[in-house]
Amino acid sequence: MDFDALYHAKFKLLDDAVGDWGLLVGNLEKLETQAEDGLHKAANKANWAGMNARVTKEFIGKTAGEFADAHTQAKTIHSILADTVGELKGYQEDLKNAIGRGQKKHLTVTSTGDGGFTVRAAKGHTPPEPDQSEVTALRDETQKILDKATESDSSASKVLKAIADQSEFGFSDAKYKNRDEAAAAIKAAEELAKIAKRNPEDLTVKDFDRINAGLKKYKNDELFSERFATTLGPQKTMEFWAGINDPGVNWEIGRDRLNQFDDLQRNLGMTLAHASQSDSTAMDNWRRNVIALGDKPIHGDRGGPMGFQVMSNLMRTGDYDDQFMKDYGTKLMATERKLTGNGEHNNTAWQHSAATQTLNRIGDDSGSDPLTGYLKGLSNSPHAATDFFSEEYVSKEDSPFERDTDGNGYKGKVALSNFQYLFEEREWPQETGSDGDSLNTGKNNLALALEAATTGHPAGEFPTKDTPVHSAGQAKLVESIFASVSENPERLSKNSYMSDSMGQISAEFMPDIHRGLHAGDVGERQLFPNAGSTAELKEKDITRFLYTVGRNPEGYAAVNLGQASYTTQLMQHHFQNPDLYAADSHFDQDQRLQKGISGIARTAGTIEGLIGGGRAFEGELEGGAKDKEYNAAIESAGTWGGSIVGVGIGIGTAPMLGPGGIATAGLAGTAASEIISSITDGSMQDSSGEVIYRNGTHVEDTKHSTYAMVEEAARKAGENSGHRYPLIEASVGTDSQSGFSDAGRNVDDYIDGEGKAKELEEED
Repeated sequence: MDFDALYHAKFKLLDDAVGDWGLLVGNLEKLETQAEDGLHKAANKANWAGMNARVTKEFIGKTAGEFADAHTQAKTIHSILADTVGELKGYQEDLKNAIGRGQKKHLTVTSTGDGGFTVRAAKGHTPPEPDQSEVTALRDETQKILDKATESDSSASKVLKAIADQSEFGFSDAKYKNRDEAAAAIKAAEELAKIAKRNPEDLTVKDFDRINAGLKKYKNDELFSERFATTLGPQKTMEFWAGINDPGVNWEIGRDRLNQFDDLQRNLGMTLAHASQSDSTAMDNWRRNVIALGDKPIHGDRGGPMGFQVMSNLMRTGDYDDQFMKDYGTKLMATERKLTGNGEHNNTAWQHSAATQTLNRIGDDSGSDPLTGYLKGLSNSPHAATDFFSEEYVSKEDSPFERDTDGNGYKGKVALSNFQYLFEEREWPQETGSDGDSLNTGKNNLALALEAATTGHPAGEFPTKDTPVHSAGQAKLVESIFASVSENPERLSKNSYMSDSMGQISAEFMPDIHRGLHAGDVGERQLFPNAGSTAELKEKDITRFLYTVGRNPEGYAAVNLGQASYTTQLMQHHFQNPDLYAADSHFDQDQRLQKGISGIARTAGTIEGLIGGGRAFEGELEGGAKDKEYNAAIESAGTWGGSIVGVGIGIGTAPMLGPGGIATAGLAGTAASEIISSITDGSMQDSSGEVIYRNGTHVEDTKHSTYAMVEEAARKAGENSGHRYPLIEASVGTDSQSGFSDAGRNVDDYIDGEGKAKELEEED
């Protein structure tokens, strides 16, 4: 800060700016409220279908969010400007007071014209002239005031520029109470990055603690994250994480802090994820360089793990930028093709060995396979995941894979998508845990990533009113998943741990499954309304898929509760709107309604019969012990099911709109909540005729449970809709039994029948 600039400063323009920003904050606060209440909430209550459901509704939500971000950014800028102006005024007053006190002692402070100043003592005064110590004291005081003013001005400039750089278009949601808070975050980032930049062998336990504590404190801070990542840089980030995990490099940290490595990995991953969302030029370079370093050893000619192996382990936590994740995945799969001959042979480069260092501290796997960590990252980035799985892995011309695609008995080369390669063909590196059992973290993370890719929300979370309806890409991926499992059920049955995610996918695509089992009937789209794109599922594929999912307790529970919630809310929807289903104009409204509800109940029975068949088959293989796992899974899923209904979204059915949702408003959702509670309460009791839901390994138990549940669902739906239909309520149990019989025939035709035919062929 120049001496003249502070001493002669006029603050009117800055005062006006602070006033203008204050006025803007007030106006934006009103606009934020209007956008949320009048735009966003109204959109969530509206009737949506088709393109409007997929595009317009999501756009409205994002637009309302921009008003909120604009208000947040304006409020932060106003606070920073107000703090800075107030401080500069105070420093100007301090400067003038110091000069005034000096004048009383016959000391003068004058500008040198180049931003500096000099302090002189006047000659020939009585009492005695000031001595040199007084001159020095005034000089030091003046310089200290200027230094403080400089820090105030420069830190404000740095913070304001950092906030502006966060978002190239739109607004940043970085929120700070004052300038000091924002400046402290940037300063901490620079200091911690400087420590982490040191050679890993030179880091101390104290350095480790300081970095870990700092990242834990600031991991969700936008300015800190961007500054830390860009100051440290991709190369040093990878060297830092690989170095402290290598006992040959820094054994002291490994000895004293090994039990905290998982915390550091989470904190560092969250920090980098937040940083990746920044639009600053420095972060653009960071993202490009991370990808460029992916297929290279991090120590160059000295070797070491590849960049992808190190960075992918830091992707296991946090929500990374979608475009970065897509670009990273494209380069990662190109490296996979190069190292496997387009997938023809096993990739030994990713195989963990005794000589390979551990790069992952979250869970049991070593982190040597970069796809394991990357897929976990994709499970937090739904849009990126959808695009990734749809991307071509290998072209038909370059493919080593052959299949009989037209059923003529001859195989030919086929192109594969990333989904097909990873789910059907890849030879996953083998690892064992401390107990000697095989680890399947990579494939389990694949299932989580598929869950996110198909549902549109992070794996393990619930859809909300803001979750976009299913897109064409998501529907297409679901079709591929069902067809793949149908083609070879062992792809799932031999990897049963993936079934919980497959069950979740099924639960959120209930309208699509119902349409597939009810295909060709008049009024199908009215009976099973769907606001988004619909997955066109074949009855054969649905049968084999659900039967296989039903063999796993978690998968069974997800489909079971998803179907119960969907059926109940769908019945309530039609009871409230009895004229929507017009399958046959020759019937009156009540007759058409009864026919529609009959179709719903019958399809519900088919779904329960399919997963019940899988459960019964597994029970035959495993015996009664397996039944306890099913009961525990249903009990555990009760909270999950209740939560999803509690926020107004049925599993796979949005009462107003949403994933695979019903395009009408007004459903209360309490009927589904009561049904789910009835099911889970029943699972916690001994089997008896008094409970709503009867559990057991035998298909007859499931059959009884199904029609009891459907009858109760119809009654609850009628009560909650305010329109009871006793005759319909009394008939749905029989309809569900018919559906259960349909499931049995499907199993005979598509599973047992084809299996027996194959056995006969082999005997011949």
